[in-house]
Amino acid sequence: MALKDRASFRTLYSRTSAKLFGVILRVLDDRAEAEDVLQDVYVKIWNNADRYLANGLSPMTWLISIARNAAIDRKRRARHSTSGDVLTATLADPAPGPETMAIRASERDRLDGCFGELDHQHADAVRRAYLEGDTYAELAERYNVPLNTMRTWLRRSLLKLRECLSR
Repeated sequence: MALKDRASFRTLYSRTSAKLFGVILRVLDDRAEAEDVLQDVYVKIWNNADRYLANGLSPMTWLISIARNAAIDRKRRARHSTSGDVLTATLADPAPGPETMAIRASERDRLDGCFGELDHQHADAVRRAYLEGDTYAELAERYNVPLNTMRTWLRRSLLKLRECLSR
């Protein structure tokens, strides 16, 4: 990828696009916006592949960070935008079908069970950081803890969630 090899990029895209789209969609909750952000993410990945450092983090972690940050940036820009989109009101219902709803419900139940194993404040902080796009600073202020404490809360909570979901 760092050498701008298109075949490598195609392989990367085919293996990671579904996961990254899911991360982006979870933050934005808008399929069209998520698709747009996903395209931007892969442009960033193509342009910055040479910046990836194998410093103990997996390449997927790097990709997810880029996707999540891009989605959060888009969400923040949308918060500050006051203009409405007239076209959105006239589009067909983008709601998922029954099969997708059943799969999501099953996954949601499992995830909710794992969130139940976390301290209430920690679970709420994780939801706000990774689903609603709150920054670490906003969360630290909300829970009246130092910034580094908030980072520790989130990191440990994510590790507990990963452990729970792998059982």
